[in-house]
Amino acid sequence: MVNSNKTFDSLLVLQYQSGSKKAAAILVKRWHPKLCKHAYWYTGDLDISKDIVQDSWSIIFRKMSDLKDTNSFGSWALTIVTRNAINYLRKQKKETENLNQYQFNTSNSNDNNDIENQDTIGLLKKTIKKLPNNHQLVLNLFYLEEYSVKEISGIIQISEGTVKSRLFTAREKLKLILKNNNYEK
Repeated sequence: MVNSNKTFDSLLVLQYQSGSKKAAAILVKRWHPKLCKHAYWYTGDLDISKDIVQDSWSIIFRKMSDLKDTNSFGSWALTIVTRNAINYLRKQKKETENLNQYQFNTSNSNDNNDIENQDTIGLLKKTIKKLPNNHQLVLNLFYLEEYSVKEISGIIQISEGTVKSRLFTAREKLKLILKNNNYEK
């Protein structure tokens, strides 16, 4: 029975490689539940496992024309799902670690540093208002609105080099003003 299933899958792969969309639909119908169960084993979340398998199908169909051993379709497809599930778990772990680090940093700095931070932010805002409008705009977009240099370039219709130059000049002027007012530590 196992060999007949492999043979049938192999024929479907060959038909798909020849351009049959019906063969692709049959492969999905036969393998989708198995692949979802396999992804679920890694993630423990049904919705996420379905997303992983959906992403895996796009890879499977994109690379199926290169599959030489059509009898190995099942293990090949499971390998793709496994890799996608592991990549998802790695990404989640990294995001969780980053979130935990952020929470640790903010919880440590919230108590005593809040008043000091507010004073510093107020001082910086006053100092920034002393700069020319074009420097204020670039600083605001970069630091407060958190746009990239490329995005700022598109927003205010100037080259990326000009954005970088204005950011550098604005920072230098801020340093000079703060240094002259003895605010620099």
